[in-house]
Amino acid sequence: MNDIIKLAWRNLWRNRRRTLITATSIFFAIFIAIVMRSFQLGTYGHMIKQSIESFSGYLQIQQPEYYNDPNINHSFEYTENLENEINNIDNVQATVPRIESFALASNGTQSKGIMLIGISPEKELQLSNPKHKLIHYRFTPEAVDQLSKSDQLPDNIKKNIEKFKNYSYSTTARIELDLQLSKEEIKKYLDIITKATAFKSNYLTEEDNGVLLSDRLSRYLKAAVGDTVVLLGQGYHGVSAAGIYPVRGIVSIPSPDLDNKLIYMTLKEANIFLGMQGNITSLAINLKDPDKMDETQQKIQDVIGSKNYVVKNWEELIPVIKQQIEGDNVSGQIMLGILYAIVFFGIFGTVLMMVAERKREFGMLVAIGMRRSKLAWILAIEMTLLGFIGAASGMLASVPVILFGYYHPIQLGGDMAKMLEDMGWDPVMPMEWFSSYFYKQGIIIVVMVALACWFPVRSILKLNTIKALRN
Repeated sequence: MNDIIKLAWRNLWRNRRRTLITATSIFFAIFIAIVMRSFQLGTYGHMIKQSIESFSGYLQIQQPEYYNDPNINHSFEYTENLENEINNIDNVQATVPRIESFALASNGTQSKGIMLIGISPEKELQLSNPKHKLIHYRFTPEAVDQLSKSDQLPDNIKKNIEKFKNYSYSTTARIELDLQLSKEEIKKYLDIITKATAFKSNYLTEEDNGVLLSDRLSRYLKAAVGDTVVLLGQGYHGVSAAGIYPVRGIVSIPSPDLDNKLIYMTLKEANIFLGMQGNITSLAINLKDPDKMDETQQKIQDVIGSKNYVVKNWEELIPVIKQQIEGDNVSGQIMLGILYAIVFFGIFGTVLMMVAERKREFGMLVAIGMRRSKLAWILAIEMTLLGFIGAASGMLASVPVILFGYYHPIQLGGDMAKMLEDMGWDPVMPMEWFSSYFYKQGIIIVVMVALACWFPVRSILKLNTIKALRN
């Protein structure tokens, strides 16, 4: 067997150019396929993490009628015993109680219908984490005008600042990226920019009687930190709900729809405002291992029973995201299929050329006593080695790209970032960690090589020695 492998290896390099061209085509095919698939799956993971882990949770406990008719009359009693029972299940990472309702918010002459969410400020840090989204810098027209007239800033930075008028930021990192500041410019000018755009926002405490406003809503209502907003609505079982609440902070919500209408208040204050009598509308649950979601959902349902509670997963709660992922996944697989089809015919053409060029050689070897099966084995091993060289090099080359993309996701800026933010996503392109998608590409190449070998191997097994020698 070793002799056959050595002979196959030497045969490969008899025509170096052909071998290198074929191996290179396989290399680029598998490299592009792995990197593209990693970006695609990484985007799905980021989409799920942002929409699911950061807002709805993988699972939610609700009152059975709430799913079809989501109003506060279909709420359920929230107790520590219920929370402890769920937290004792292995795969449960966090449980976050919420009250979700609607009201009319008003400040001065401005009024708007809003979505009201009552939260436990400490527990909510494990899910949507509004504290992380607090605005600390706002490029108001006044601040932009002040910076544009400043003698301390160069003209290129002033022009960039004009583009981001009315933008709000939670961190300086995003400002640096949008304004395209170099390391030297960050040292010289970032302090000047942040001092002019500084914006004070505070988070809620468990006993707080204030509220957090989403960024676009605060601008519409013309409400700043320290102002008060009036809330009017309908509470539990039709009671009147009215109250005046101080604004503690402004939060930037990635989804434009929510950013236009969201107000957070504490669970305690929401209970008083809506007269909920200690009830909540949902208990959001995050998981340690999302792959075990269905199993955990069944465990929770078994623990809490099915009479007063029902457990919904994110696919039921937000089916649109699942449909988007499935649709995009199919289109990505079609693109990979086209890429592999092109490479397959390249490999197949190489094999046919190899057999045609060496037909006389094969005939002579059979004539002097070599078995056709052994000759077919040599050709199959040649192609296997060729496929291995291309696939292994392509997989190895993709490793540093995936590692870098996973630990340092691509941060988009400018118009592209704005477009993604308008769609409700953070302007980030992460890559997926190594999983089955990485190894599947190598398996696909092996299958392609095996299929490409079938015809030439079959032709060797049926080789007519006389006709081969006359070529």
